[in-house]
Amino acid sequence: MSENSPRNKKLSDDPELSDDALLQPRADQVYAQLLSRVGESSPRPRLEPTRRAAALLGDPQAASPVIHIAGTNGKTSTSRIIDSLLRAHGLRTGLLTSPHLSRVNERIMIDGEPISNEAFIAAWSEIEPYVTMTDAALAQEGEAPLTYFETFTLLAFAAFADAPVDVVVLETGMGGEWDSTNIATADVAVFTPIALDHVHRLGSTIAEIARTKAGIIKQGSVVVTAAQDPAAAAELSAKAASLGVTIVRQGDGFDVAAGTMAVGGQLVSVRGRSSTYGDVFLPLYGAHQAQNAAVAVAAVEAFFGDGTQALPLDVVEEAFATATSPGRLELVGIDPTVIVDAAHNPHGAQSLTRALEEFFDFDEIAFVVGVLEDKDAEGIISALAPKATRFYVTQSASDRAVSSDDLAYIVKEIADSDSTWEYDEASEALAAARAWAAEQPKRAVVVTGSITLVGEAIDIASEEGWKP
Repeated sequence: MSENSPRNKKLSDDPELSDDALLQPRADQVYAQLLSRVGESSPRPRLEPTRRAAALLGDPQAASPVIHIAGTNGKTSTSRIIDSLLRAHGLRTGLLTSPHLSRVNERIMIDGEPISNEAFIAAWSEIEPYVTMTDAALAQEGEAPLTYFETFTLLAFAAFADAPVDVVVLETGMGGEWDSTNIATADVAVFTPIALDHVHRLGSTIAEIARTKAGIIKQGSVVVTAAQDPAAAAELSAKAASLGVTIVRQGDGFDVAAGTMAVGGQLVSVRGRSSTYGDVFLPLYGAHQAQNAAVAVAAVEAFFGDGTQALPLDVVEEAFATATSPGRLELVGIDPTVIVDAAHNPHGAQSLTRALEEFFDFDEIAFVVGVLEDKDAEGIISALAPKATRFYVTQSASDRAVSSDDLAYIVKEIADSDSTWEYDEASEALAAARAWAAEQPKRAVVVTGSITLVGEAIDIASEEGWKP
C-alpha cells in the first residue's frame, strides 16, 4: 500500500471528517484492549463473573425490559426485524448482535444506528475500573479473567443504560444458559430454528443444544419459538412448563400465512396471535426470512400485552419496509451479480440454496467459499454443491480460517475437482469469480461459508465500487 493511500492519511489532516471519525484511533485502542482477552470462540461456561462485574456497575442489564433471542440460524435477522418493529412503534431501542461484518460498532445499535465512537469509548471508560476489579478478584480465586465476550456484553449493557433505551433486543452469542447475555432477565424469550452447530461447546445432539439454549427462559418470560425439530421442541416445552410460563409456537400460535416474490424482496402475510398482517413488503429474500419476520411479529405481539392486542398494520408495514439484514442474501455487486450470505453451517447453507432456487433465475453460480475451523465444512459444501457450477476456494484473514489448501481438498472430495479453483487471498478469489461471471449473462457469484469472509467481500465491494 502506498504512503499516499487514503488509509494512511492522518485523520486530523482531513477537514471533512466528523468529530466521531476523529475518535476512531481511540475507539480502535479500546477494541484492541477487548481483543487482548480470550476470544469469543472460546467462551467459558459461567455467568457469575459477568454478574459480579454487572453488580459493581449497578446492574445496567436491568435498566430496560429485554427481548432475548437464541437459536442456531436466523438470530440476527430476527433480532433486527424485532428492533425495526419496536422502533416503528416509537420506542428507543438497544440492539446487541454478533459477530460484526466490518466494524465492531455494528454489534451495538442504539435507535437503529451503530454506536458512535464517542459512546463506545465512554462506555469502556465507565466499565474498565470494574472490569479490572473483577479480574483481580477472579485471579485471587484462581479463576481466569473476564473474556472478550463477557466484557463486551458489559460494555453493551452500560451503553444501553447510558443512552438510555426503552427496550433491549439481545442476541445470544453462543448457547444460552451460560452465555454472558443471560445475566439479563427476558420479558420475551425468542427461539429461531435450532440445529447442530458448535457441537464441541453445546453438545452433540439437537436435544442437548436446545437444552442449553432454553436457559434464557426465566420466571415471568413469554416464550416464542419458530418451528423446531421435535427434540428441540420437547426441550423448550419442558423448560417452559417447569417455570409455568406461556409458550407460543409457530404453527398453532402464529405462522407465515403466505409469501410471494416481489421486486427487491417478497410480499409476506403473517398470521399473528391477535391479527393477520397481509401482503406486507419485506425487502429480504428467502422463505427463511419470511419465517424470521413471522417470529419477530409474534415476539413483539408478546411484548405488547402477551398477544392480546394487534399491532397496527401501518406500523408493521413501516417496520418490514425498513428492515435490513446485512450479509444475508445481500446484493453487493452488479455486472456481474455478486451476492453475499453469511451461511456458516449446513442448515444455513440449505436455506441459502433454497432461496437461490426460489428467488433468483441464474443459469450458473460460482461460490466463493471460506470456512472457519470449528464449522462443518463438509456439511456446508454438500449443501451448496447441487447449485454450484464452480467453487472458488479461499480463506478469510481470521486466525480460525481453514486454509485454502485444506478446504479445497474437502471441496474436491464432494464436487468436481475440474470445477474447483483455489486462492490464498479472498480478493484474488473474488476477482477470478467475477471475471468468469462477467463472460456470460445470467451468471452470478455467491460469497458464503463464514461471516468473516462475507465481511471482507463487503469491504472489497465498497472499496472497488461494485455497486452503483
